[in-house]
Amino acid sequence: MRFWFLIAFSCMCFSQEYIKIIDLQNNNDFVGQIKRIENFPSKYVATRTVDIWLPKAYSETKKYQVLYMHDGQMLFDGKTTWNKQEWGVDEKIDSLTQKKAIKEVIVVAVWNIPTIRHLNYFPQKAIDFLSDADKKLVIDEAKKINLDITQISSDNYLKFLVSEVKPFIDSHFSVKTDKKNTAIMGSSMGGLISMYALCEYPDVFGKAACLSTHWIGLKNVENNPIPNAFFNYLKAKLPNSKTHKIYFDFGTKTLDAEYVRYENNVNDILKAKGFDATNSKNLKFENADHTENSWNKRLEIPLQFLFK
Repeated sequence: MRFWFLIAFSCMCFSQEYIKIIDLQNNNDFVGQIKRIENFPSKYVATRTVDIWLPKAYSETKKYQVLYMHDGQMLFDGKTTWNKQEWGVDEKIDSLTQKKAIKEVIVVAVWNIPTIRHLNYFPQKAIDFLSDADKKLVIDEAKKINLDITQISSDNYLKFLVSEVKPFIDSHFSVKTDKKNTAIMGSSMGGLISMYALCEYPDVFGKAACLSTHWIGLKNVENNPIPNAFFNYLKAKLPNSKTHKIYFDFGTKTLDAEYVRYENNVNDILKAKGFDATNSKNLKFENADHTENSWNKRLEIPLQFLFK
């Protein structure tokens, strides 16, 4: 059963747009409650669904930390996902909260648009760390998978999150709004954009979790220049280790096997930038593959790293 109501929201971003929220009723498909905005308006990116997950004991008398997550349609209900898998974010957070293993948090789950997901999530400024010859190589390789890399839109995607979605969340839900209490998380390309968000908006996001980060950027090719571009970007832009936290991980099966070779690169960068075990992780999960089921199995670890 669905209940509909309208919220008038006026600011520079929306110019008195009316945002329609659907109150999804829990029918045992998820724990807690979900507020859904099916066409979140934006002047930066194509409109898309945004789900706001609230714990079952959500109260306006409390202030909650906020976790922004990508690929929002894959997080809560395996019955509706393309591969019938889910992260199980609601169950994991509920269980950890009940055990007082993490602080209370709400989740802002931003859906992807499959046809432009890669363009939305590929760190745009990392391209600047490629030579002209490598840029041509990347453009040509992208064309082979029907991707126009010159149309990368991750800077606009982050503007959408920071200047449109976050102000709405901050003004309509009982949340803490500072960077210390604002985190971002994703997997694969979602891991890349989470890393990028922390670097581009260090005053907005204080912590990020990047699962199965897709260091190869596209598909793996011989002498792939993209990973080094990402690493050089990180060396230049990773924020202050005294005020920020970042989590990486990877498996060893299927697509995740391609990431193992970059393990030491990540560790070296974190160490050089002053990160240690208290504010960073780069964990290997033997025999874990590149699926929602795998991310579900280890989700408690990044959640506790971010919100303990």
